[in-house]
Amino acid sequence: MDFLAIIPQLLSSGITIGAIYALVALGFVTIARASQIINFAQGEFVMLGGIITFFLLNVVGLPYSIAAFIAILIVIFIGFLMHLSVFYPLRKTSIVILLMATLGASIFLSSASGLIFGTLPKTLPPFSGERPLQLLGISVLPQSIWVLASTFILLILLYLLSHRTLLGKAMEASSTDPLGVDLLGISRNLMVFFAFGVSAGVGAIAGILVTPIFFTSYSSGTLLGLKGFIAAVLGGWGKNSGAILGGFVLGIVESLSLAFIPSGYKDAIAFGILLLILYFRPKGILGSPFIDSRRW
Repeated sequence: MDFLAIIPQLLSSGITIGAIYALVALGFVTIARASQIINFAQGEFVMLGGIITFFLLNVVGLPYSIAAFIAILIVIFIGFLMHLSVFYPLRKTSIVILLMATLGASIFLSSASGLIFGTLPKTLPPFSGERPLQLLGISVLPQSIWVLASTFILLILLYLLSHRTLLGKAMEASSTDPLGVDLLGISRNLMVFFAFGVSAGVGAIAGILVTPIFFTSYSSGTLLGLKGFIAAVLGGWGKNSGAILGGFVLGIVESLSLAFIPSGYKDAIAFGILLLILYFRPKGILGSPFIDSRRW
């Protein structure tokens, strides 16, 4: 097959996959900006968004929009519970213990989902049909456009939250200027509580958008979460714009690699990129060092 002939289609697929990674990365960054911790259960929020929507749509029989809305609320509630049961009791411990705790929460959510919803892969119907659109000779799924549009809408909303609302500014200040937050009488724990909810909501939305394109199952969140984390590190840890950039770069590189390597090795590309970026530019493309400034 002529490599030049398939480049446009690979780029189209890579942009869609990159938008998915970017959405997951935004969830990582949201919590990191408030608490400077890495929540390795972020991928499970994505999985839960898709799998709960499937359950409410196909088992309970709710309309699609209502099922999706309720699923987002449920996942946000799970995010709040995770803060209360995992982060809050361990907030004064080392960052390593917190990381291990979020990893344990990831395994618990994955196993519980398999027990409650079953282990078979699940999918959702596309929002606006399955017939591909032809754009400049490239076949584009309508669901891909939904993913891209939603990614940039969420980026704008998160920007407005961080820079145009008192809640968003307080959430970020909880990490960057904890002493100033304490002097103002703002509860840092409450700000991290809200950050977990926002992060879970972003993850749930990502899961609902992704499931019509890729099957979801109780175990799908782990790898997707790792890809989102790699995207956040690649773009520049702690930056929403870095999460978007890292997601698209990772998705496009992965997609283009299919022209040279078997598809079974595609996932290794992401971890190879992580090693390279940590070795040569640990601050990421946009340059944002990770500084643990927590003083609880």
